Amino acid sequence: MRSSSLALNRAAETVPPHAWFGVSAVFHYLGPSFAVLLFPAVGVLGVAWFRIASAALIFAPFTKPLRTIREADAKTRWLLAGLGVCLAVMNTAFYLALDRLPMSLVAAMEFVGTIGIALYGVRTRRNVLALALAVLGVFILLDLKWSTDLLELFWASLNAALFVAYIVLGHKAAKGGASGGVERLGAAMAIAFVILMPIGLGEAIRAFGAIELVLAGIAVGVCSSVIPYIADQLAMSRLPRATFALFLAILPATATIMATIVLAQIPTPQDLFGVALVMIGVAIHTPVKPS
Repeated sequence: MRSSSLALNRAAETVPPHAWFGVSAVFHYLGPSFAVLLFPAVGVLGVAWFRIASAALIFAPFTKPLRTIREADAKTRWLLAGLGVCLAVMNTAFYLALDRLPMSLVAAMEFVGTIGIALYGVRTRRNVLALALAVLGVFILLDLKWSTDLLELFWASLNAALFVAYIVLGHKAAKGGASGGVERLGAAMAIAFVILMPIGLGEAIRAFGAIELVLAGIAVGVCSSVIPYIADQLAMSRLPRATFALFLAILPATATIMATIVLAQIPTPQDLFGVALVMIGVAIHTPVKPS
């Protein structure tokens, strides 16, 4: 455990945090792109179960989640519980939205919330413009889907709200340094697994008879929840929340690229214009400074 902690701290200190954010940006939507391909065989909730279960299993040996929870003070336990609930519900809502909506739209909606928080905390003309651009971009991406995919839009909106919570709680977890942040992430992932167990196991069982589906489910967990979340902690341990929020501007573009390559969701000029507006909005807003 000590050697892994030293390795994580060394990695956070020697590799520029921008590089870790780049790793996270790639895998943040690469894993879900693969997950969408598994939906017909495993089911949406089954894939969500595999994502959380495999990540919790991989984290457990070197993060010791039970020990982390047992030794934590009351405030930290609330943080772990909040992050665990956030991970479980956010990932499930994300996949339920992706079942029917393009990834570029779901990704764009994730970032309207971050600008809304900035507008609430720092009411400037610049933030009003940022929010207006981002909301306009999302409406362009929505096109005529309001009348046909209301439930999926609800899941996308819930995912967007919880994405903001993940950023806030993730930064709180990373305050003690990279190794401590990853330990708390492992504990939160174990809590998320307990929450999701009765929800997704029924569908996930369908894959247990086919080793290739099980391996694919584990790969989704590694690409979606292990690599990007560890990279997030390594970046968050050195980047202020405002800077991290600014970097989020590239993620709608990453989502569009991954959806094009893996899912053949070819964006139209209208889609690209909408994504560009969201990216500009995220880039120009003034994030809330941590208290």
